[in-house]
Amino acid sequence: MTVLSTPTLPPQAAADASDSWLIQCCERGWLPDGLVRAGMRALMRQRLRDEGLHDSELRARRFNALLDELHASPIAIETDAANTQHYELPPAFFEAHLGPQLKYSCALYPNGSETLAEAEEAMFACYAERASLADGQCILDLGCGWGSLSLWMAKRYPNARIVALSNSRGQRSWIEARAAERGLTNLTVHTGNIVDFDFAEMPKGGLFDRVVSIEMFEHMKNYGLLLGKIARWMRPDAVLFVHIFAHRTLAYHFQVQDGTDWMSKYFFTGGTMPSESLLREFQDDLRVARHWWVSGMHYARTADHWLANLDAARGRLMPVFVQTYGEQQAAVWFQRWRMFYLAVSTLFGYAGGNEWGVAHYRFVKR
Repeated sequence: MTVLSTPTLPPQAAADASDSWLIQCCERGWLPDGLVRAGMRALMRQRLRDEGLHDSELRARRFNALLDELHASPIAIETDAANTQHYELPPAFFEAHLGPQLKYSCALYPNGSETLAEAEEAMFACYAERASLADGQCILDLGCGWGSLSLWMAKRYPNARIVALSNSRGQRSWIEARAAERGLTNLTVHTGNIVDFDFAEMPKGGLFDRVVSIEMFEHMKNYGLLLGKIARWMRPDAVLFVHIFAHRTLAYHFQVQDGTDWMSKYFFTGGTMPSESLLREFQDDLRVARHWWVSGMHYARTADHWLANLDAARGRLMPVFVQTYGEQQAAVWFQRWRMFYLAVSTLFGYAGGNEWGVAHYRFVKR
């Protein structure tokens, strides 16, 4: 297993003074997972109250303020932080605990008893149906991650042209190596930041029959600018398919405001939690033709699988953590990653998966 070189992350104190004492205890592994989840649920209840879940006037004011901020923002902010926090870690880490296709996003459990491998495949098949993917198309995978969907499409549609865009050089190298191993010649990977990236040669009528974006929009801010850019890449009868996690009614920024904003600080700097309806506010260039909701329980099960695999791989992963975070911080960061997956599982499993979940959108050109 080859580990691509990665930048060493800036050291973080094991007991950062800005973190609450309870979070510091969690990061040391002093509290059982059940108690950690209980604390997380308490913070989630507080978030729902703060955002006005049961106060319609407050909710409307906060939503309108958020819209104003998004319209005034660039396409994305803190993109370097997102790379550092997630996408420049060694492939060995993800290979050890994600599913066999390295899908780093919500999988689908139609019966609730699927293995992670089966759930990955089920979600890919769901994308194919909802986006109307077909052989012979030119398909852009926007924010492709470790290339799980790109590689799946390249194999399933041998006469299609698959183009993937990643903001990580390490991911591009890994995807290209996997494509070569599998004899896939219909996949091209580009590296770039969606804020300023553009294709060198783009026909006036667009290039792509389909654009798919899986859990990239959560890292964006100005969806109007983003969708306008994507629209220019699309042919007149093209479809954009978006998979984005969301809350059923609330939309808010991930911001570090105090010691309890642990997720924003370490894993989602500059991110956005959209509401199910948020993207409907940005339909100048593309319009929503169809929309689906996926219960949060699917993401909870996905994260539980990742956590179980991570725990099982601890022994062989600690050298990777030492390489990436340093000897003194390796154990703390391993626990932080455990807490991250605990948080994902607890958030999306909240209220039986009916509070936070995943939204699918099918956009067409106006």
